[in-house]
Amino acid sequence: MQVLMEFYVNSTRKMAKPLTPLQARTVVETYLPWCVEPSVADIAAAFQIEQDARINFWDAMIVAAAARSGATRLLSEDLNHNQRIAGVLVVNPFVG
Repeated sequence: MQVLMEFYVNSTRKMAKPLTPLQARTVVETYLPWCVEPSVADIAAAFQIEQDARINFWDAMIVAAAARSGATRLLSEDLNHNQRIAGVLVVNPFVG
């Protein structure tokens, strides 16, 4: 959920050619079925990931959610490219 919220804000404001709010909403709505509410176990996993990987809590929550969903890769420009965290490979889509 956090990633979709960040996408919406950034894609409508920070891109060289921003999406319209309607365009961004359409993208977000496409991925909403993937969203699940964080559980107590997710928060506990994020605490551990934060400590082990030395990343901030919000990024650790994203990694915890990706791991729980069975994702093998996580696209992120904020985390280290090719780093594996909690079994999930971080890929920076902007690295050539």
